[in-house]
Amino acid sequence: MKPRDIGLAVAVMAVWGFNFVVIDAGLDHFTPLQFNALRFTLAAFPALFFVGRPQVPFRWILAVGLILGVTKFSMLFAGMAAGMPAGLSSLVLQSQAVFTMLFAVLLLRERPRGVQVAGLLVALAGVGLVATRMGANLGAFLLIVGAAAAWGLSNVATRKASPPDTLRFMVWASAVAAGPLVLLSLVVDGPAAGLDALRAVDLEAVAALLYIALISTLAGFAGWGLLLKRYGPSTVAPFTMLVPFFGIASAAVFLGERIHAVDVAGGVLVVGGILLGLLVRKPGTAEVVPPRLARVGA
Repeated sequence: MKPRDIGLAVAVMAVWGFNFVVIDAGLDHFTPLQFNALRFTLAAFPALFFVGRPQVPFRWILAVGLILGVTKFSMLFAGMAAGMPAGLSSLVLQSQAVFTMLFAVLLLRERPRGVQVAGLLVALAGVGLVATRMGANLGAFLLIVGAAAAWGLSNVATRKASPPDTLRFMVWASAVAAGPLVLLSLVVDGPAAGLDALRAVDLEAVAALLYIALISTLAGFAGWGLLLKRYGPSTVAPFTMLVPFFGIASAAVFLGERIHAVDVAGGVLVVGGILLGLLVRKPGTAEVVPPRLARVGA
């Protein structure tokens, strides 16, 4: 990779890692459903009117919009609102690789190589290690794991869709997610809660929304899609393991989250296990699930 493209890859990972700090800030102003609805509405409009329709069957746009946008991010935001630390959320969410492989085996009949299974078992052990210190926050931890499972399922749907343009596909999937999320927020939170939240919007809330919708979602996926076209998934996928590093580091700096020895050990297992499955493969063999499906942006 050219130095400028390495810089772009690291910058995108930094944007996605810092995103967890931004989510934490946004949840101080909105409920999880409100924040999620506003995020995907801003990501979809007005961009939807300036990009063409993705060259994939609409059923896959619908599936990814509902599974990734509505389910995954609602569970992620709910877990963080319930007390899951931002830094740990960025780490535990990487267990999506385990669920991606599981769903690929069950739904696509793909056969993983032994090294992939071993690597993902190591990653799963790391997630379990982190879970041992959750205590009263176990429910919040399980919501993040549920978000990772939904992410894995959406990865398989994206695999089937194989969109040629990542950004265009993300804009349309965001549009699909926006409507159900607005309705869910109105039903669960109530119209009055929505109006109260909008009346109380300040500069921090606006900045959080703009960052998560425009920088993390649109700009982040635009850069990621460019790298995939230039170098292919096998080359750029390992950069995604930088997301937990940036997530944990930024949470420590900006939110004052303490980094525990158990978290470090769990993080080493998670990142090491996933990298083992990505990097150690025989020449000429394909991966079970192409790394381009590992959409790491929160």
